[in-house]
Amino acid sequence: MRSAFFATCLVLVATPGLADGDPKAGAAIFRKCSACHTATEPVNRVGPSLMGVFGRPVASYSGYGYSDAMRAFGAEGKVWDEATLSDYLLSPTAMVSGTRMSFPGLKKPADIADVIAYLKNPVPGP
Repeated sequence: MRSAFFATCLVLVATPGLADGDPKAGAAIFRKCSACHTATEPVNRVGPSLMGVFGRPVASYSGYGYSDAMRAFGAEGKVWDEATLSDYLLSPTAMVSGTRMSFPGLKKPADIADVIAYLKNPVPGP
């Protein structure tokens, strides 16, 4: 029991918090996404609006025609939270095989944390 507790503490100390991102830096990185998504308007583009994405069930934004793969991914009640979005932003096609999203993903953990911070609090970029 003690070893499990210490292992958990080690993981928590060694893993940077996702909430530590910089929303202004995230706004700059989000420009890569802005041809297909918006985070500040309830408007669908090529992809669905990401305004208010946190806590929203996967594949549920009104008026957007999700791929069968994304609907199947969300069918089990998944919700967009920091962990799920972090994994998705790393490699969308690896997480949801068959998604129409062609973006290859963000490879730097700091970039992912920054985009997540931006999506939580969309602010103007630098």
